[in-house]
Amino acid sequence: MATISGVRAVAGALLRAQGRGAWRTLSAASAAPQQTLRSQTEKHEGMFKVTMLPGDGVGPELMHSVKEVFKAAGVPVEFDEHHLSEVQNMASEDKLDEVVDSMKQSKVAIIGKIHTPMEYKGELASYDMRLRRKLDLFANVVHVNSLPGFKTRHNNLDLVIIREQTEGEYSSLEHESVKGVIECLKIITRDKSQRIAKFAFDYATKKGRSKVTAVHKANIMKLGDGLFLQCCEEVAELYPKIKFDTMIIDNCCMQLVQNPHQFDVLVMPNLYGNIIDNLAAGLVGGAGVVPGESYSAEYAVFEMGARHPFAQAVGRNIANPTAMLLSAANMLRHLNLEYHSNVISDAVKRVIKVGKVRTRDMGGYSTTSDFIKSVIDNLHPHYGV
Repeated sequence: MATISGVRAVAGALLRAQGRGAWRTLSAASAAPQQTLRSQTEKHEGMFKVTMLPGDGVGPELMHSVKEVFKAAGVPVEFDEHHLSEVQNMASEDKLDEVVDSMKQSKVAIIGKIHTPMEYKGELASYDMRLRRKLDLFANVVHVNSLPGFKTRHNNLDLVIIREQTEGEYSSLEHESVKGVIECLKIITRDKSQRIAKFAFDYATKKGRSKVTAVHKANIMKLGDGLFLQCCEEVAELYPKIKFDTMIIDNCCMQLVQNPHQFDVLVMPNLYGNIIDNLAAGLVGGAGVVPGESYSAEYAVFEMGARHPFAQAVGRNIANPTAMLLSAANMLRHLNLEYHSNVISDAVKRVIKVGKVRTRDMGGYSTTSDFIKSVIDNLHPHYGV
């Protein structure tokens, strides 16, 4: 008992240390997407500086695709590229600080998957997790949208998954209490639960959405998930025009497979969101077609909605760049570069709708280079209707 009490005391101290100076007020944090940070990212001659982290696996190949399309579209963006990788021995506190310093200047980043090795090497928190904590990227948003021309089991899907990604099971608080017994602490706090709930309702309001569903396991984790659910219910009362309901996580998985059209905006703790992101991506074509983004009160990071390194595809020129290109287009919209954003996203969707050029994960035989060439061809207004 003394050992457990001691660990809990350490856990509390760690959480309080994370909180000082990092946790912002609920209203300020939840307003992240609405805040205008564009002026801080502008460079001379109308250029925008954006931090780029290619990541692991096919990440560097996908970032090359983004650069090629941006160049062809004349996008006024300058990338400040950094490499942070645990599997390639390119990860250190100095490199992490360099990325954070770049983000302090740009406020916006586009990143690939930073792969986390399974082996324990003395540090529980991965560099990917540490980066998100340093930037306080508390809200992960994944828009699951069917692509016209690409048929899946469920078509015309349009739902949004909002995940709290700074606590929960990913708090990196594990220990061996006695030999052969591992305890992994799940942290749920009122402040962060309220913050993500308000973010979800603000998002629904801004985007004209009608319903928010809180996903939980409060029937089993009565205190932890119970607190999360209570916070969602309290925040819901402040938004009478938005319908609110709740669903247990295991039932949610089944309902997403059987009848995903019932959902609009879903909000949930960290681990559930990680699972649901991937499940929902599978409904519309897989990890290669779903974009995502993460927000703090100061920063916006654009990435793939379902984070996979696709290590088996490295160097084979077969990776699907759709998700990364759509994420890049969303980034341009965030920078108020609406024209360039629409040109790129329309070109990607036109290629998929025509159906002549598709990568292997979409049932085709085209290479990454083939797909990018077709997207660039579709950037020109004289191409097609």
